[in-house]
Amino acid sequence: LKKRILVIDGAFGTEVDRCELSNDEFGGEKYFGCNEFLNLTSPEIVAKIHTQFVEAGADIIITNTFGASKLVLGEYGLGDRVGEINIAAVEIAKKVTSKVDRKVYIAGSIGPTTHSLTLGKGFSFDELSTIFEEQARNLLGAGVDFILLETQQDALNLKAALVAIERIRKEQRVEVAISATVET
Repeated sequence: LKKRILVIDGAFGTEVDRCELSNDEFGGEKYFGCNEFLNLTSPEIVAKIHTQFVEAGADIIITNTFGASKLVLGEYGLGDRVGEINIAAVEIAKKVTSKVDRKVYIAGSIGPTTHSLTLGKGFSFDELSTIFEEQARNLLGAGVDFILLETQQDALNLKAALVAIERIRKEQRVEVAISATVET
C-alpha cells in the first residue's frame, strides 16, 4: 500500500451467475443459489473464478463466504456447516494464490446477512454479533489475511460485526476492512 493501490477482485456472485450452473453443481435443487455451498459441492468452479481474477491482476481475492454465516446458511438447512464451508472457501483461495509468483492477499468475506437489526427481524444484537464472530473465527483460523465486512447496509448490523471482531482482537491480531452500501 505504500508503493501502489491494490486491486481487489470483482463481484463473485455475478461470476457464479455467469457460469449458468445446474442444480447438481449446487448439490441439489434445494441448494440452488447458495453460492457458498459450492465450496463443498463444486470447488473447481470457485477456484476457476478466483483464478480468473488473479490472472486479470487482482492483488486481493475475496473468499466465497459472503453468505456463509449461520443465519444465511440456515435458510438452506446448512446452518450446522458454517465452519466446514468457511474453511473450504479459504483452502480453495489459498490453493489458487499459491500458484502465482506474487503476493495475492485473501480477504475473508462476511456479508451483511439477509436480516436487519434496524428493522427488528427477530434476533438480538448479541445473537447477531455471535453469528459474525463464529464466521470470522473460522475464516481467520483457516488463514485469511484480513476480514472484509462486505456490502454492509445496516449500521447496527455492522456494529454487531465490529463488536465481534473486537472480541477476537483480545486474543489475536485482526485486520478488517469495510465496504458499505448507502441507500436512501
